Amino acid sequence: MSWLEALILGIIQGLTEFLPVSSSGHLTIGQTLLHVEFAEGDMLLFDVLVHAATVLSTIVVLWAQIADLLKGTFTTPKWNAEKEYVAKICVSMIPVFIVGMFFKDYVEQIFGSGLLVVGICLLVTACLLAFAQYAKPREKENISWWDSFIIGVGQACAVLPGLSRSGTTIATGILLGNKKEEVARFSFLMVLVPILGESFLSMLDILQGEVVSSLSPAAMVVGFVAAFLTGCFACKFMIDIVKRQKLIYFSIYCTAVGIFAIVYHFVA
Repeated sequence: MSWLEALILGIIQGLTEFLPVSSSGHLTIGQTLLHVEFAEGDMLLFDVLVHAATVLSTIVVLWAQIADLLKGTFTTPKWNAEKEYVAKICVSMIPVFIVGMFFKDYVEQIFGSGLLVVGICLLVTACLLAFAQYAKPREKENISWWDSFIIGVGQACAVLPGLSRSGTTIATGILLGNKKEEVARFSFLMVLVPILGESFLSMLDILQGEVVSSLSPAAMVVGFVAAFLTGCFACKFMIDIVKRQKLIYFSIYCTAVGIFAIVYHFVA
């Protein structure tokens, strides 16, 4: 992979990780259109790098909230709002932990990751965003324990390429009656530990020599920086978009890209 291809794919990852349009689906489309051929080790390493970059961008953009949560969690022995929020994030991670540990490979074997699957899942994402746009549930003051788990189920379902993690979790939270800005922040925070955990396990495979990569240092640096900078923009931008309730535009976009992916699959 050249540094230019790494730049383009890094930008795609950074933008689409937070926008409700599926980063995995867009990476699949981008690789297909660019005719990028990844060796197994190259794909794994690049995936680790760009996901680490988007985690870092989340930490940068939401640092004030993260710092408050850490301070409230570790500076007092008493149960407080910060401890409860962190505990709810942990609850939300249960479904994705179960799927990631026991079913991810099985799901990938059944559904694959081609453009047909991506296109269908993008259409499902479009439907979820449209429902969330026009839903009028009574807004709750706080995300409940049960809502945290259901939002986590949405995240676990998003292992399918084309089913947007942020789109699924945000739409699920809104449909459950949670405040839009609050569920957007919760969605971005809840993914930090799963992505870091998956990246750590993948990096162990690389360091132990189980996976060999031939990516050049230039491609790795360019991909990481591109994903980080665009991720910072997209994370902040998405929170503002959710507050203004403009999800319908992403629904239209996902519909168009989903149809394109399906048509391309059959005619290419």
